[in-house]
Amino acid sequence: MRDLPEHLPRRTVVHTPHGGCDCQACGRGLREIGQDVSEVLDYEPGSFHVVRHVRPKLACARCSTITQAPAPSRPIDRCMAGTGLLAHVLVSKYCDHTPLYRLCQIYGREGVELQRSTLAAQAARLLSPLAEAIGRYVLAADKIHGDDTPIRVLGGAGAKARTGCLWVYVRDDRPSGDTAAPAVWFQYSANRKGEHPVRHLRHFNGILQADAFAGYHPLYEKGQVVEAACWSHARRKLWDIHERQHKLAGTLAHQALQRIGKVFGVGAEIRGKPPHERMRVRQERTAAMLGELKEWFNTALSQVSAKSPMALAIGYSLSNWTALTRFVDDGRIEAHNNAAERALRGVAIGRKNYLHLGSDSGGHSAAVIYTLIGSAKLIGIDPQA
Repeated sequence: MRDLPEHLPRRTVVHTPHGGCDCQACGRGLREIGQDVSEVLDYEPGSFHVVRHVRPKLACARCSTITQAPAPSRPIDRCMAGTGLLAHVLVSKYCDHTPLYRLCQIYGREGVELQRSTLAAQAARLLSPLAEAIGRYVLAADKIHGDDTPIRVLGGAGAKARTGCLWVYVRDDRPSGDTAAPAVWFQYSANRKGEHPVRHLRHFNGILQADAFAGYHPLYEKGQVVEAACWSHARRKLWDIHERQHKLAGTLAHQALQRIGKVFGVGAEIRGKPPHERMRVRQERTAAMLGELKEWFNTALSQVSAKSPMALAIGYSLSNWTALTRFVDDGRIEAHNNAAERALRGVAIGRKNYLHLGSDSGGHSAAVIYTLIGSAKLIGIDPQA
């Protein structure tokens, strides 16, 4: 077994012989000639403690003036939850995907009752300025990744549940050798209309790596944003066909996947290289692969029904060809939008556990906390800390 981490605190337990310090054989005193040490990794569940703020009142013996320190501020007015508890609640729900009702059950076993309806929302309001600052930092980049995911939202008393949307924008240029810290910015909307990303990105000027969602088109038409499409998205349509065909080798879908795989293979080789080096390699190797792939797509298209899944998958790639191949001549751009899709994985896991958001206000709160937690995870910071 490997050694336990050095940074963990140690509690030493000394086990002395049952006979004390005298020899059981002759009765004389014993002296230590060495020791055997073994370590066991143990765990104590998180425990509550109460911080008592005592403010003595001091009176002057001469003039009777009374002096007292001001009351310490609380994160949330008239709320008895301290900063550590609030952080634990937020991380438990939005990072570890534990629903608030389940947290309350866990706390209840310790005899602590919490009002789950207010903790997350009020904490999110406190943290909103920081999330907004992260958003400004993300949009200051030359290139960002964008994506969205649906999330179920309750509509209030008597109203039906509906589908809201969490939008994500990621700044992460480490694959092109940039040393700037990555970050992620989430936004919530009550629907998936294109007006929302247009509003989110109204001050952004640069490259947007995303799927072919029509809601982004107004940004491209204005010329302020350059479109870069995602080969992972195009590949997924072919992969779905390949799976339905029981992953048989030699099918058109399988051949297409192999060709796209070679493009990704070159990308893996130049990951972390500076933009000019990436562009040079792509122009020397990837451009020819993509040219052959386009010819293969056109040939395959003539062999299948116009309304078949294969034709639709090929049509998606061909209709977005300019955006899909823009990365060849710009080393900053990726061949895929995986950075944004990775940022949404936590949301996908979370909504399976807590099922829905309570309201649109809860959606905006979730966007704030996901922004902070997602950014912390990207740069290797413990979200709880």
